[in-house]
Amino acid sequence: MKKETILNQSRAPIYEALQTFRQMRVMPFDVPGHKRGRGNPELTEFLGERCISIDVNSMKPLDNLCHPISVIREAEELAADAFGAAHAFLMVGGTTSSVQSMVLSTCKRGDKIILPRNVHQSVINALVLCGAIPVYVNPEVDQRLGISLGMKREQVAKAIQENPGAVAVLVNNPTYYGICSNLREIVKMAHEAGMYCLADEAHGTHFYFGEDMPVSAMAAGADMASVSMHKSGGSLTQSSLLLIGPGIQEGYVRKIINLTQTTSGSYLLMSSLDISRRNLALRGRTVFQQVAAMAEYAREEINAVGGYYAFGRECVNGDSVFDFDPTKLSVHTRDIGLAGIEVYDLLRDEYDIQIEFGDIGNILAYLSIGDRPQEVERLVSALAEIRRRYQTDSSGLMNQEYIAPEVVMSPQDAFYASKKSVPLAESTGCICSEFVMCYPPGIPVVAPGERITSEVLQYIQYAKAKGCSMTGPEDPDIEKINILQEEH
Repeated sequence: MKKETILNQSRAPIYEALQTFRQMRVMPFDVPGHKRGRGNPELTEFLGERCISIDVNSMKPLDNLCHPISVIREAEELAADAFGAAHAFLMVGGTTSSVQSMVLSTCKRGDKIILPRNVHQSVINALVLCGAIPVYVNPEVDQRLGISLGMKREQVAKAIQENPGAVAVLVNNPTYYGICSNLREIVKMAHEAGMYCLADEAHGTHFYFGEDMPVSAMAAGADMASVSMHKSGGSLTQSSLLLIGPGIQEGYVRKIINLTQTTSGSYLLMSSLDISRRNLALRGRTVFQQVAAMAEYAREEINAVGGYYAFGRECVNGDSVFDFDPTKLSVHTRDIGLAGIEVYDLLRDEYDIQIEFGDIGNILAYLSIGDRPQEVERLVSALAEIRRRYQTDSSGLMNQEYIAPEVVMSPQDAFYASKKSVPLAESTGCICSEFVMCYPPGIPVVAPGERITSEVLQYIQYAKAKGCSMTGPEDPDIEKINILQEEH
């Protein structure tokens, strides 16, 4: 009887416990110090009394995120059931925390992990933390779009064969642009070689609920998956899920999570995960059908404008583009003579439209459960007007988004090595000891332990000139960069 109650997807146990707690009018002699907002009236006015009154600390009626035994545990079990996982962990440090927990749960210093180079910085950050050695599978590049694609089966098979002692294979499912690798086949190859398969599903929450979507990591048999519920799932920013399959020990993963995750888990974030999981379990199939239909309509309309290329499932080739996320609205802008970041800036500054990101050749407008058709129409109209007003010659634009890295040493060794700061223009040929990336999407152009080539330098300088938001180095102006003190 209890099992049936726990798996009732119409329940939201954390939300319900907070509602009960709100009615109890408990006198607080614990943290947080704002004491249900009384000590910070400006914050209460800004966020609202209903919100601030449930910004509370762990206590018996509300469970404890580090060692959940009641309402948080129930919420995790409901999430696992909804996503088809053996267990789900509520994460309040974003999907960055989920990704790092995946890597730290499966890798230790000196272990090899096979992964595509177009991973989010959180993956390489995890390698800095644990000392694992990356074996990069350089993705194929679409020459027209200038974007990196998925991992080809033969590339993964070759990496596994050449690195039989590797402990895991990590896959993006999907990439920022909506590109999916053949996840089922990669899982099969990894398992046959005695390796774990990990999936970064920061942009794949809807795969678990929508129809005619690419396969989700849990359905494909992956061992662990990091899912950004706050991206397409509707929860609050910074809330995420970490899913595990039956071959992973729950207790050990919990210990790994507790190494870095806060002991003061936000109940605002946890309740948003709880409520959002319930919403997706009950209504996700219908909602994501509508999102996919909106994205398809937008692609057709944008392509009809001319000059732009809103790409979709026509890119599928059965290997490096095994599938495509139909909700992704990725648009190539180079043919109208504008870099993606320039279109991004025009949309924001002149049309009050905030899209997800623009890079040197493409933009991404993120469509999800909160979008409406009239907003899509406004975006299409703005893009048409931008083309009419600003189209120019495209011959001077850089097209390549992906630069194959020259890895010299492990990210951890390079990050902690003796280093010196040199002018960016004088760094060619040196070994980098920090990250440089455009954010979003947060994929490093160069990472610790990689050689700074002329192609890397040209890309950084070009992206800066076009107005990309560059992050990573200690120097906020990115005029200087840290390199290894001594050549290795």
